[in-house]
Amino acid sequence: MSLRGGTTFLESVLQTLKRAIELGGYPEEVYEILSRPQRIITVNIPVRMDNGKIQVFTGYRVQHNNALGPYKGGIRFHPEVTLEEDIALATVMTFKNSLNGLPYGGGKGAIAVDPKKLSKKELEELSRGGYARALAPFIGPEVDIPAPDVGTDPQIMAWMVDEYSKISGHNVPGVFTAKPVILWGGNPVREYSTGFGVAVWAREAAKKLWGGGIEGKTVAIQGFGNVGYWGGAYWLEKMGAKVVAVTDSKGGVYNPNGLKLADVKAVKDKTGTVMNYDASGTRKITNDEVLELPVDILVPAALENVIHRGGNANNIKAKLIVEGANGPTTADAEKTLHSKGVWILPDLAANAGGVVMSYLEWVENLQWYFWDEEETRNRLERILLDTFNRVMNRWSKLGTSQVTIREAAYVEAVDRIYNAMKVRGGWI
Repeated sequence: MSLRGGTTFLESVLQTLKRAIELGGYPEEVYEILSRPQRIITVNIPVRMDNGKIQVFTGYRVQHNNALGPYKGGIRFHPEVTLEEDIALATVMTFKNSLNGLPYGGGKGAIAVDPKKLSKKELEELSRGGYARALAPFIGPEVDIPAPDVGTDPQIMAWMVDEYSKISGHNVPGVFTAKPVILWGGNPVREYSTGFGVAVWAREAAKKLWGGGIEGKTVAIQGFGNVGYWGGAYWLEKMGAKVVAVTDSKGGVYNPNGLKLADVKAVKDKTGTVMNYDASGTRKITNDEVLELPVDILVPAALENVIHRGGNANNIKAKLIVEGANGPTTADAEKTLHSKGVWILPDLAANAGGVVMSYLEWVENLQWYFWDEEETRNRLERILLDTFNRVMNRWSKLGTSQVTIREAAYVEAVDRIYNAMKVRGGWI
């Protein structure tokens, strides 16, 4: 997928990786190892559609690196997925898992399909008989542990874990995470964990950036799905911030005095878009406009590459950008914003709440022992805070004016992977 400046998402990830290896002083062969995946699995999945015809879907599973433990990463159902994008996302997962202290490597999966155009029966067959069965020899709780991503959800995970368990001849709950709460320790925290992590990172950064914290800071959110809603509409508001703008795929609304987010959510649920929210002082905005509003905090929680140099980077007014989406900021745009003193909390850190929660769910599954919601959320927050403090310390040591927060996070992540490869032997 090409970014608006011409660079692909994968190229942008690899540029950051190369910079991190230079900053950390790691051997050149570390880049050679980490710049390409260990394994790529391609599957062609025939599904008998409701009209009686067979349609073949192409799927991928990219297993990037397992020096720290089993591969871990989501499964994306989207009509525009590509293998290159899947490689980029798997690569980011390796660094995200390492950065957050998890015993995982990185992986990612995808099927080129629009799930909204499938019936429930067709979707189940694609998930169960197609993807889970085809990948069964290559995944497992000690090998590769998938989870939901764009276009997939807990129901799809339930079908997949059930299919894998049938193949194995016994229940294997730890092979997939983010399952429905009723199944094998699916945890209620998982629904909001990614958004909760976005809010925690925003809160902690606000303390350092403004001293007084996040109370009263204005927030604009691009994307009002799971991450955008829980990260902004719920947890940031609960922490004292004032959300003034939200958008979904159709557009959004802006009120400088603040939005009544419960009402916005109700309108979204009822009509399918936040654009139908109509209250005094509120006006409609586009997904481009929301990025350039005069706010303190911007949360891009929708798609990749929406912040780009030559387009909107120079017009962004927020002093703190919290990446709820994967890869919303191009490398060139980040340089522009960093030179203006804007803090960008990178995706591998700020939106890691979901994979950290997946780790906690996996630990529960392996033990057949479960924590309640409050204890689980406390454990999640402790891990997020530890990561935040380590990244800030690394950033300070590397020099905040010369190095971005993303680069500091990558150095921190590469350091752990490099040392794991070194002590295991046979890698470098």
